[in-house]
Amino acid sequence: MVHVCRKEHFNAAHKLWNPKWSEEKNKAVFGPCANENWHGHNFELIVTIKGKPDMDTGFVVDLKQLSTLIRREVIDKVDHKNLNVDVPFMAGKMASCENLVMEFWKILQPLVDELIKEGGLYKLTLYETPRNFVEYYGE
Repeated sequence: MVHVCRKEHFNAAHKLWNPKWSEEKNKAVFGPCANENWHGHNFELIVTIKGKPDMDTGFVVDLKQLSTLIRREVIDKVDHKNLNVDVPFMAGKMASCENLVMEFWKILQPLVDELIKEGGLYKLTLYETPRNFVEYYGE
């Protein structure tokens, strides 16, 4: 299997806040991420596909098609949005990178499977900052 990666970028705001906790506990656990007026990040999403190259094209996946799919189904829905307020698939969920990347997987996995003849979605990597990122391989 060959692993092919596509990186996409988006900007979004969020707040980490557990309504079951006091303000003091939220600030102690989440620090500046519990800012009542939100805070933003320049996110990087890396979508990794695994598969065998097609005999006719040599491609595991057509990266233009993959980019279009990622942008249409994920990036356009989160870019320049407030993840806590503006994104329906995050409603009622803590807007952590861990939860966000799992929601991205639910959206992308079935669509990538339709796009690829032999292979599929292997991993999602979501960078919140250059030093903080999460990786998700599905269930």
